[in-house]
Amino acid sequence: MTPLMLRQLWALVETTQSNILLSLDDSSLVQWLLRQVRSERSLDHHELDALSAYIQSRLPLIRDLAQGR
Repeated sequence: MTPLMLRQLWALVETTQSNILLSLDDSSLVQWLLRQVRSERSLDHHELDALSAYIQSRLPLIRDLAQGR
């Protein structure tokens, strides 16, 4: 994963309405975030797998940030 991809993901998390991030179950939230990133840039299979694993590992943080808003 590149620093640009990480910045893009966290910018997406910060700009997405909290109710969206909090209303989805874990699997749906990972898929939703992946779709949003993929709509802005092309990802190969390895990047997609790495980003998916990263998002899954950061779900508690993503939800904490959304609840804090």
